[in-house]
Amino acid sequence: MYQSYYHLKRSPFEIVPDPFFFFATPRHNEALAALYHGVRGHKGFAVLTGDVGTGKTLLLRCLLEQLTRSDDVAYAYVFNGRLSPYEFLQYVATDFGLPVAGKNKSEILSDLSKYVVARGSGKLTTVLIVDEAHHLSVDILEEIRLLTNLETVHGKLLQILLVGQPELDEKLDSYDLRQLKQRIAHRARLVPLSAAETDGYIRRRLELAGAELNAGTLFPQGTLQTIFRHSRGIPRLINTICENALITAYARQLPSVTPGIVEDAAADLRLGVVGAPELRKQSDLTDDEVRRATETLLDFFSRLKNLPSQGGAPGVSLSARANEHEPNI
Repeated sequence: MYQSYYHLKRSPFEIVPDPFFFFATPRHNEALAALYHGVRGHKGFAVLTGDVGTGKTLLLRCLLEQLTRSDDVAYAYVFNGRLSPYEFLQYVATDFGLPVAGKNKSEILSDLSKYVVARGSGKLTTVLIVDEAHHLSVDILEEIRLLTNLETVHGKLLQILLVGQPELDEKLDSYDLRQLKQRIAHRARLVPLSAAETDGYIRRRLELAGAELNAGTLFPQGTLQTIFRHSRGIPRLINTICENALITAYARQLPSVTPGIVEDAAADLRLGVVGAPELRKQSDLTDDEVRRATETLLDFFSRLKNLPSQGGAPGVSLSARANEHEPNI
């Protein structure tokens, strides 16, 4: 719509993670290098975390683009962490091209092991990538840990990349997953862009979209500052704001995007409205959490029932005797 008006060859601010528009900050380069080295060096385990919209999936796409330039890499890509352990293994095996119909968990694990070992014997690289990994249950993470046992004296046979929001770091730091944490060879974290990086990010995307001479005039410096203030340097929000601002500027037939247009776009997108996190409802608890809580309560009441009476009448409950000391209101 606005592309021809602003002499652009394509839309510069699509939110689809396109490696063509990858903007390499020092931190992004470090993360990409760590993941690539982890896979090519057969280190076994690498973790990438970052807040919502910081570019994790785009970085993964760039990594896969590099890895698949050679024909010795096969990968399974899981982007849904809300699976049971059996469903997870089914998904992984299917993505590797292995048949799973009618097979139980043990049979799928056996097929996966044979597949990975066979590829390792042929000096081939096998990669398991799990996006949105902060949703993975402890049981699935334990299954993943067991998969890392496939190794030779020269390195791990299955390379595993876990990618998720900062909650993944918290989960991996838990006591129950300490064995898994010790096997992580590389950890990288993406953060929002700085003000200078935001300016460069916007100008670079405009240049790649064809705005050779008017990249600086289409988004003046004051406009860039306003975009950074509302986006807080989060690439996905930068794209959303810029896309909406360009549409508005085109509708008004303006030669450039003004700070006021950005303010209007941010207001329409309700970027200043952030709801407080809600406490989890009981229905959000896992079966294991409900079971442990129930067992704890039953044990607690059992102990109360068996406590000897101290100064109170036989058969009088602790709660009743406690109420005797409550002040009258």
